[in-house]
Amino acid sequence: MTGALFGAPAGLFRRLDRSEVRVPDVRAAVSRLTAAGLDPLLELQVLDGVRGPMLVLDEAGRTTRVLLGELAAEMTRARVAATPEGVTAALAAWLARRPVPDRLAAAGGIAVLDWTDARQTTLGWRVVLVRDGVLVPWRPSRTATLPAVHQTRSSALGRAAGVAGELRMAGPVGLWTSAQPGVDTAVLVRPEVVLAGMAGRGLRLHDPHVVVTPRRPVACADAPVARRLVAEAADASVTIPWRELADLGWA
Repeated sequence: MTGALFGAPAGLFRRLDRSEVRVPDVRAAVSRLTAAGLDPLLELQVLDGVRGPMLVLDEAGRTTRVLLGELAAEMTRARVAATPEGVTAALAAWLARRPVPDRLAAAGGIAVLDWTDARQTTLGWRVVLVRDGVLVPWRPSRTATLPAVHQTRSSALGRAAGVAGELRMAGPVGLWTSAQPGVDTAVLVRPEVVLAGMAGRGLRLHDPHVVVTPRRPVACADAPVARRLVAEAADASVTIPWRELADLGWA
């Protein structure tokens, strides 16, 4: 659960300004966050072990363990400022991305489209939980049963259908933005809403395609316009023919 959550190393001058985060810095940050108040279901403990002190997260039946030394090394690599404020902010950001418990995914997960491959060429549905403004993907635990996974996904699709948003027109393109940042693609659970909105504003498409960039507003236009939008996009995007939306699987 470490990875590059603290960001990539900064530029040359920042790299020359070395600031090492140490295990006591991370332990102190845990104490500060605990004292400031955590999510009601989240419990943090620091336990001493053979390999060094370990941070243990318990939340709604899901437990995550990581060595404080690993967190300190990742923060140092990412050039997190070795100050109480810097380390505490970095740890809080890491906690916001902690694994989603099955129980919380079942109770509040939302279905959105996300990449299914590292090359970012194929899309599929994924259950996410919005936590502190961050979309955190749910990955079923090893104890999650297949019926429970199906039920969680079904409930997430239902919540996605209820996500409000706004349709704006930009020439031959309709742009859908959700009221909740980052979950714009949830509208594609009920894509007819976009087409109906565009038709209500006088634009009827002959060969509708959607342009999808995960965590970004959804564009809808006729095929030639949609392909041009993808070609000009700065972020990884794909076009999906309208008729293929119903066939999308799970990421």
